[in-house]
Amino acid sequence: MTQGARNTPGRRTVLGAAVLGPAAALALPAATARAAQTAPAAVPAAAPAAGRGNGGPVGRDLPVPTVIGHRGASGYRPEHTLGSYQLALDLGAHIIEQDLVPTKDGHLVCRHENDITATTDVADHPEFAGRRTTKTIDGTALTGWFTEDFTLAELKTLRATERIPGNRPHNTLYDGRWTIPTFEEVLRWADEQGRRLGRRVWLYTETKHPTYFRSLGLGLEEPFAKLLRRYGRDRADSAIFLQSFEPTSMRRMAQLVSAPRVVLLGGAGSRPWDLLTGGDPRTVADLVTPEGLKWIASFAQGIGPTLDLIIPKDAAGRLTTPTTLVRDAHARKLLLHPYTLRNENAFLPADFRRGTDPNAFGDAFGAFRAYFEQGIDGIFADQPDTALLARADFVSR
Repeated sequence: MTQGARNTPGRRTVLGAAVLGPAAALALPAATARAAQTAPAAVPAAAPAAGRGNGGPVGRDLPVPTVIGHRGASGYRPEHTLGSYQLALDLGAHIIEQDLVPTKDGHLVCRHENDITATTDVADHPEFAGRRTTKTIDGTALTGWFTEDFTLAELKTLRATERIPGNRPHNTLYDGRWTIPTFEEVLRWADEQGRRLGRRVWLYTETKHPTYFRSLGLGLEEPFAKLLRRYGRDRADSAIFLQSFEPTSMRRMAQLVSAPRVVLLGGAGSRPWDLLTGGDPRTVADLVTPEGLKWIASFAQGIGPTLDLIIPKDAAGRLTTPTTLVRDAHARKLLLHPYTLRNENAFLPADFRRGTDPNAFGDAFGAFRAYFEQGIDGIFADQPDTALLARADFVSR
């Protein structure tokens, strides 16, 4: 997903946000957010996502296309930290994403994976050297440190670090600044920010590896639902989307709460782990057929497909002919929130790469436009300010 050499005002702005300290970061994002949000004001507001999803209108107060801060503003701050979430909100993201994994003592914390080797300073803690181990997670052997082997108190002694420092060396400036947040801390933060802003703060929260964790006696759905009920985010009109790559996790959540649910979809040839272990032969390619989408619509309000399911790429990484997934999903009244668009050349379709530096910014605006033109309802973005500016361009045409 990526571009780079051209030094547009948008690029200067986002790079400035990436390197400023915490105090200045609150001032610059506010200006950036105003630019992103006021631009569309001259044209009619985007239509709400009315009537989609089997639970009735979902996200009435969300503009379309919706910009989802992927793990916060992970293009500028270490992912899944309160700093990353706050910056995404300050930049103007419509929704902020969290991923949930459990601790040994059953608390839900925000990490993209339970393997915290690359996202914390755990390797620098000699007291935890003996916790390094090899595990098989969803069929893949991994060696490192895992949240389920730590109590919450132990995890709180660690500090978050940038996951991909080779691509984002500027993010390493913030290594060690934040701890691993619990989901309850994020819920409190969202409520506090909602009172400050005078509006609801939307969250987008994923259950990670739910079948694996249930096999350890650390089921995610029940404590997740308990927290949603405690903080009033369990209703069909709550400002939250629930998501998982395992459809049965969303079916389980449908029995526990009424909050809107989204099934995430990986590569066409992949099989959701819960279906594989349950003997269900269906692949993602089966789930994106009209019949598969009908099944998803029986317990969910949306899908989160990888961008390649919207527009496939050829062997050179260039975009090819769009699929019919957007049309087919909308026919089943399902929202589409594909993932993930990033500014760097290394992550962009080849069509939008600029220059030879894989870590330089490419023509992300062109890439966003290509996907917005397909009629998607929203998109996950590591640099939400870029996504907001691209959205403003798109809706004001």
